[in-house]
Amino acid sequence: MRKNIVAGNWKMNKTLQEGIELAKAVNDQVTENDDIVILCPPFIHLTEVAKVINKKNLFLAAQNCASEESGAYTGEVSAAMVKSTCADYVILGHSERRSYYGETDEILNKKVKLALANDLVPIFCIGEVLEEREAGKHLDVVKTQVEKGLFDLSKEDFGKIIIAYEPVWAIGTGKTATPDQAQEMHKYIRDLIAQKYGDQLANDTTIQYGGSCKPDNAKELFANPDVDGGLIGGASLKAGDFVAIANAF
Repeated sequence: MRKNIVAGNWKMNKTLQEGIELAKAVNDQVTENDDIVILCPPFIHLTEVAKVINKKNLFLAAQNCASEESGAYTGEVSAAMVKSTCADYVILGHSERRSYYGETDEILNKKVKLALANDLVPIFCIGEVLEEREAGKHLDVVKTQVEKGLFDLSKEDFGKIIIAYEPVWAIGTGKTATPDQAQEMHKYIRDLIAQKYGDQLANDTTIQYGGSCKPDNAKELFANPDVDGGLIGGASLKAGDFVAIANAF
């Protein structure tokens, strides 16, 4: 059975001390149940944040990892390094990585495989920009991202993946996909998985929504049958807002 998962991507925000305080606050406020809650702080926070969270359903993720196993790659952080911090998850393919840093489907495919080899669960981000949505190409864009990024994985490995659909036009803009738009895309993604790996695995795959998800719209978004939680940006920087979203189920 697929899990309800809410992950908070802090992006490049919070000093180490501020991050520790935010993590403590989330840990104190989050409801301990079967829904998974993930904190995604900057790399340098991971080991310290790990020390202050102790709820059974509260986990850590890195925001990225390198596409190489190790070596002379100044400034990079490998999947093995991420795993050594007590993180269990890693965000891969976020639109900001694709856009600002030129990460291609081929690079992301390498990252996914390295993450899996190091016992990390990838949160794999996909989504279209506004021009692609307005041109009616949004389904084709997402299909290509899924196929090139993930569809050479074995059935067993694909079963470990979390997918996060993020319409790029809704990230940090205040715009949000309507519940109907979110459901349409999530169902389309689940149908793609079913065609490749079968109905059972498709039904078991967690597909999150990301893009200006807030306490006041989370419940309506999460009520869709194919929306299994959220990858939260700005609203994850305030403990009360983030926990309210996590409790929206």
